[in-house]
Amino acid sequence: MTTETAQANLLQTEDDEKALQYNAIFADRHFERLTLGKLLNKGGAAGKIYAIVGQPAKVAKIFHERQKSNTNRLKLEAMVVNNPNIPSVHSGGVEYVQIAWPEAVLEDDEGYCVGYMMPFINTAEAVSLDHLMQGAVRAKLGLSDKYEYRVMAAYNVALMVASLHKYGHYIIDLKPANVSIYKKTMTVAMFDCDGFSIQGEQARFPAEFVSDEYIYPEGMTQSCDEMGEEQDKFALAVIIFKLLNNGIHPFSGVVKKNADSALSIQERIEQYHYAYGMWGDSYQAPHPYSIHEFLPQSTMKLFDRAFVKGQKRPTAAEWQAELDYLLKNLKHCKKNPNHAYFTNKGCGLCVAEDKFKANLKIIKEEKEGPKKIRGFELKKLSKESLKAEKMQQMQSEKRVMRLTYFLVTAYSLLMTFWPRIAFEMRPDLARLGISLQLILYILFFNLLHFLIRRYRTVLVRRIGGATINALITYTYCCAAIALVTGNDIEWARLFKAF
Repeated sequence: MTTETAQANLLQTEDDEKALQYNAIFADRHFERLTLGKLLNKGGAAGKIYAIVGQPAKVAKIFHERQKSNTNRLKLEAMVVNNPNIPSVHSGGVEYVQIAWPEAVLEDDEGYCVGYMMPFINTAEAVSLDHLMQGAVRAKLGLSDKYEYRVMAAYNVALMVASLHKYGHYIIDLKPANVSIYKKTMTVAMFDCDGFSIQGEQARFPAEFVSDEYIYPEGMTQSCDEMGEEQDKFALAVIIFKLLNNGIHPFSGVVKKNADSALSIQERIEQYHYAYGMWGDSYQAPHPYSIHEFLPQSTMKLFDRAFVKGQKRPTAAEWQAELDYLLKNLKHCKKNPNHAYFTNKGCGLCVAEDKFKANLKIIKEEKEGPKKIRGFELKKLSKESLKAEKMQQMQSEKRVMRLTYFLVTAYSLLMTFWPRIAFEMRPDLARLGISLQLILYILFFNLLHFLIRRYRTVLVRRIGGATINALITYTYCCAAIALVTGNDIEWARLFKAF
């Protein structure tokens, strides 16, 4: 089949679908006859989106496959009946629909469930929550850089999740890419609700997908069928952390040098490597541009509960209340009107920005500095420079060796005169007593052996291992003689004692 033929068949199929009429069955079991309008969106893996003739505020989602007709119908009927009734937001004379929740099940004349009817959301007015996380992306898309807007977005996401949880529904695959935000109001625009975990009258209809980096630790051994509110609570906390903290994931950070291996974000989640809590983390340190320390203590306690092992995760309603508190106590930065802060610590965004600029300056200076190979400047690698450096090293080595020989000689002389000094100090040593003298001797030799162990590599390189052993032996001999002469012990009596 040629490309032209395939395209013609696709267009013919779409024209056939647009000409089709379907029965829309509502919660009260009454039905209406609907006619599909133009194709608005070819959609994702589930289905296409069509306009509905005569109803500009509604659209139809038509599934790609009819094989799941019965399963789809049961889930959609549960959604139509158990509608969370999340209201639209009106601002500036414009209605912003927050959720594309099924309002009626669509079936064909043969009784197959082919899709559902839902409110129309103007996607041109909304952007993915992902785009709100990074400053560079916000600038590229012309989005406001006001920190307050990100706090508002976090509040509205928490409000949406809390509203769904009241009716027993769970999003499961909750992540920024699956949540849209209206650019003007920061309210939520939620699509693809048929992928949620839905609470029906008699049974639960599970979600089918969940995404790495947002799966709660206990969920690593679970399937989507087993996941519920805990998954949403964890993913919501991750999203809020990222919105409040410059897009930084709560389980990302700077891996410490003693770390055994590099772990993915999901592996860090599984092992509870949360670096921003009260006690820190053994695997990683916080991201250098994190502003978590500038958040209120109450907010950080909720994050600890969400991410630290053994804690009870905060509900969406708790997050809604906390974010409402943040918005009411938000202070605008005098230095940068886009910045805001909450506590007497000041503006964390300014601190992070200054740190970023300082690091950029260091990188720039290093880039503009002298070229190096393995730590050596290129201009210092000429023959003349190398020869001069070699002569300097040789002279330095000679000075070190002369000092070493002087110290060894001085030490040997000191040991040699030790017995003579002890002999002259016999009255004083007698008052000390033999027991105290032995203790001092033991302490001296412990210190001697400690210093030798500590600097053995340097000593061996300078005077050799044989010389070290000879000096130690000589020290023991001189110490024994000093002990005998200093205490007027007769040799014959000493040998007899042994």
